[in-house]
Amino acid sequence: MLLVIPAVLDSARLDQVRSLLDQGEFVDGRLSAGDSARRVKRNEELDPGFRHLQQLNHLVMGALVQHPLYQAAAMPYRVATPYYVRYTRGMAYGDHVDDPVMGPPGGQYRSDISTSVFLNPPDQYDGGELVVRTSYGQQSIKLAAGDAVLYPSSSLHHINEITRGERLVAVTWAQSMLRDPQRRELLFQLYQARETLRASQPESEVSTQVDQVYVNLTRMWSEL
Repeated sequence: MLLVIPAVLDSARLDQVRSLLDQGEFVDGRLSAGDSARRVKRNEELDPGFRHLQQLNHLVMGALVQHPLYQAAAMPYRVATPYYVRYTRGMAYGDHVDDPVMGPPGGQYRSDISTSVFLNPPDQYDGGELVVRTSYGQQSIKLAAGDAVLYPSSSLHHINEITRGERLVAVTWAQSMLRDPQRRELLFQLYQARETLRASQPESEVSTQVDQVYVNLTRMWSEL
């Protein structure tokens, strides 16, 4: 499932995020990459020692993990601290698949879902599209500032080369309560149907039945 969530960050939060990023130092993104990714990765990442990192994470991740669509689509069990990534002219990230297990010893998690939160407007740079290979062909994604996109971490994907300007994103990963991506997608579709019925027919028998099926399928398929 590839899902765009609009306006995860509002304009006030975006202004605060960009103000903080302007104070930070960016380092070679290959420092955080594995052997395979290092060969195709050309970008910069915010220094993990940045003194305002906790405040930055509160602004970005606080909005993302509390968003109802993110909760329903990802069904997150563990969510990683994000990387703040910058691409400038000539930078790109070639075809790769995200590592299946991430995090330090004792804090490892399985990467089921990758998420990019776009932090600056698309008219500030040329190129820089996130291209994800799906069963329906390649999907090219370049979103408004504040929007987010979720896609399976197992997908082959790349970032097109920047030919003008600067691209800023926050990238994070989640281990879902549901390992199987097809089950996650089915439950998300059922969630959408349930929310529609709750809004239009809250007291109906069919609304109660759909809610019961959603809850019990979650109980049946959850790995917790």
